[in-house]
Amino acid sequence: MKKSDIGLVGLAVMGENLVINMESHGFCVSVYNRTAQKVTRFINGRAKGKNIVGTYSLEELVSSLEKPRKVMLMIKAGQAVDDMIEALLPLLESGDIIIDGGNSHFPDTARRTEYVESRGMLYIGTGVSGGEEGALHGSSMMPGGSYAAWKHVKPIFQAICAKVEDGTPCCDWVGENGAGHFVKMVHNGIEYGDMQLICEAYQLMRDGLGMTADEMHAVFAKWNEGELDSYLIEITRDILAYKDENGQPVVDKILDTAGQKGTGKWTGIAALDEGVPLTLIGEAVFARCLSSMKEERAAASKKLAGPSAKFDGDRDCFIRDIKDALYASKIVSYAQGYTLMRSAAKTYGWDLDYGKIALMWRGGCIIRSVFLGKIKDAFDSDPALSNLLLDPYFASAVKSAQNGWRRVCAAAALHGIPLPAMSSALGYYDGYRTERLPANLLQAQRDYFGAHTYERVDRPRGEFFHTNWTGQGGDTAATNYNV
Repeated sequence: MKKSDIGLVGLAVMGENLVINMESHGFCVSVYNRTAQKVTRFINGRAKGKNIVGTYSLEELVSSLEKPRKVMLMIKAGQAVDDMIEALLPLLESGDIIIDGGNSHFPDTARRTEYVESRGMLYIGTGVSGGEEGALHGSSMMPGGSYAAWKHVKPIFQAICAKVEDGTPCCDWVGENGAGHFVKMVHNGIEYGDMQLICEAYQLMRDGLGMTADEMHAVFAKWNEGELDSYLIEITRDILAYKDENGQPVVDKILDTAGQKGTGKWTGIAALDEGVPLTLIGEAVFARCLSSMKEERAAASKKLAGPSAKFDGDRDCFIRDIKDALYASKIVSYAQGYTLMRSAAKTYGWDLDYGKIALMWRGGCIIRSVFLGKIKDAFDSDPALSNLLLDPYFASAVKSAQNGWRRVCAAAALHGIPLPAMSSALGYYDGYRTERLPANLLQAQRDYFGAHTYERVDRPRGEFFHTNWTGQGGDTAATNYNV
């Protein structure tokens, strides 16, 4: 009897759809779930008549696989993954491969890679983006871990992933240990930013211009035909047009409290660890936190004063400005995300291909957009590009958009409409292009109260000085370091 090409543990929505996808591309797949009824239901339902093998123990799953055995985990991140690894290792042989396709935190993947390799097996942690639709029809996949395992899983992964226009797969090797899950984490952080920016554009039109859902639907439909063409703009267009049984927009009836599963928070923490200003994504995370304070906000709205949100200028001009603000802020978000990846690559010794990452995100994933093709072009032109804002295309795009961007942020401030992501993006842009920031005063303050020392503009970098500001201190200075 022919053995299966790959095994999959975890028959939730993503797991089931990946199995169906693999089988539709000619692979035989064995499946296992801790709850046996899920296996039976799947085998007798969606998998009936397909080249899919149901198994009811890990021993049965492993014995059904072709060597080197490949076992993919689509289970909840965290302790459950560690427990499953411990259960699988005694059943596997040298060279067999464990694949974690969940949203694991990259330090966990780095740790697990080292551990599994120490036991003679191979490990892959792969980001999988695109939701259930992507899992079924083609997702973006970002594998990292044990490079020796890549040749064995590459034919499967590149067959089932999304493809761009010329057929190039949206999946390629990212790097060692936790690199794949790190890139997926940054993807999710950028996703947080994109969604928040779109929501701010929506609020500007809804509250500032008093537009209806149908009117906003028409605007997003038009935007999706130009440089903002993306999956998230597309679904926003469709959401705004969706009506309930009474003909009312469903979006108007949804409670304004947003959930999150932690990947945006992880991205912000990683940026703090790396010392990278990831301001827009950080604000997107905090905006969700603020949204969850619904009752407190409702009470505050009755007590705290502010201006009228209604904008009384030229509506069409303001909509064009909102588009510019959205596009310029989006550029900043990706610039910050790529800066974080570049910094982490140095820290962890990864050889990341930034153009290739943009290509992997061009299809299948939640942030897929035509915009990513421009990012690939930028890194193809200059692989050492330190910041996307310095690429000629993006520098020109921001230059063209910034007057509208500034008008939007100013109008929002004057009318009391919160724009945490758009305004923080503008603050970053202005800070990045400012040759002399006020940090000289900040360093003087630090030296005054803590003898933390400072560098001087008239002396070489790397020389540190301390001033006895009060005349009562001494010459002893604190050790200089950055965390």
